[in-house]
Amino acid sequence: MTGVDSTRNDAGPVRTEHMHASCRRALEHVAASAAGPPIEKSLRITLNFHPDRAATGAPILRDIAETGTYLSQFATGTSNGGLTAYPGGDRWRWEESMFGGAYDGAPAHVRPVYGGLNFQLKQVGAAPRFGSAHLRLTEETLARATFCYPDSNLEPTAFGVADRMSLIELAVKDEQDALDDYIEAHVHCPVRIDRDVEALVLDPSYLDTDVESAARCLPCPIEWHPGFRLAVTELRRHPDFRGQRYIDLGTELAVNGHLTPRLIGDAARSHKYTEQDLKRVWHYLARFGAPSDQ
Repeated sequence: MTGVDSTRNDAGPVRTEHMHASCRRALEHVAASAAGPPIEKSLRITLNFHPDRAATGAPILRDIAETGTYLSQFATGTSNGGLTAYPGGDRWRWEESMFGGAYDGAPAHVRPVYGGLNFQLKQVGAAPRFGSAHLRLTEETLARATFCYPDSNLEPTAFGVADRMSLIELAVKDEQDALDDYIEAHVHCPVRIDRDVEALVLDPSYLDTDVESAARCLPCPIEWHPGFRLAVTELRRHPDFRGQRYIDLGTELAVNGHLTPRLIGDAARSHKYTEQDLKRVWHYLARFGAPSDQ
């Protein structure tokens, strides 16, 4: 399924001389340690997220429509992973190491946003562990991105840029669980929806919902992937993945014997459950309820 295109402002790619000095320094720092051939230009960076959560106090899609940008957790105070984006926190420390301290004195809104290089061409985006929706970025954003493998929370030593990328071969040879099988991408300079996004790709459980209505306010096309859907019978087969308590919670949230992203989002907005518990239920859905062609 594909939504109708929205109007886009063709502002052209961000030129190096127009970048914030911190962005330029970060790119130069990573490029100095990168090696390998250039990235295939048909590959795309995707930014996975949960489209029914809140950012800066407002529903995330409404906030994105209002600002026209997709911001890092340093600016929003929210995260689909660990929330450690503050001076001295883990995210701060990892970025200081990866980018040579380039962002240490920079304002929050210029820090990079995180996604994945979709080298496996997944319809649900490169890193679905972070959400059922994703923004698919344009080819031009590759030039202002840096990459690492594995995830930065593991303090990797292998890095890449668009012109020198050896990480795909490394990732293909490595054996990882499906949720961890991604090359992390960091997009430098603010991501503008009208300039940097090819499409917002949503789960079909959000058809005819407030999420779809909010999405249609964005200046980019909307598309729909095949959808995450997990039967309770399949959920119960994997107690060792995250634990029995999350199987029990997933069973409680299921409707007609199935879990969908929308049901987990409804549970999050009810404030009856902790975000950490719902994150682990989402991991079950993302891992065992992904479309069969993934």
